Amino acid sequence: MFEKLFKKKEAMDNNLYAPIEGEYIELEKIPDKVFASGMIGTGCGIVPKGEKVTAPVNGEIIMVADTKHAIGIKSEMGAEILLHIGLETVAMNGEGFEVLVKVGDKIKVGQDLLRFDLKKIDEKADSEISAFLISNSDEFEKININVEKNYEKKKK
Repeated sequence: MFEKLFKKKEAMDNNLYAPIEGEYIELEKIPDKVFASGMIGTGCGIVPKGEKVTAPVNGEIIMVADTKHAIGIKSEMGAEILLHIGLETVAMNGEGFEVLVKVGDKIKVGQDLLRFDLKKIDEKADSEISAFLISNSDEFEKININVEKNYEKKKK
């Protein structure tokens, strides 16, 4: 469990669940300076073992990259989440990605959002390591990212 403390608002009532099956790593270990520095937001990296992204919270889709490699979510509690699959995957122009939602869709924890092909990412991108970021983390006193199991596995 990653727990980050911040300065402003009171703690979020809900956890952020693991959106991808895999190994979760500290943000600073993502081999990309922009993500690792926290410039986009705080969170963690993911070394994927699975090939799908599920909703880490209840909320709304606020962004889907044209190249299908990234999704933005606004949680019911106001957290703005970026799920970015792989590094330098924008150059794949959507190849190997299948987006299952669109901007404006209301989503529930555990809902499938995106599928991706790890083999294609390994062949065509710099890395399969993905980013799970909260871009407005400075607005919260505390955010819990529950990475022990993803929501889908918890339901069983």
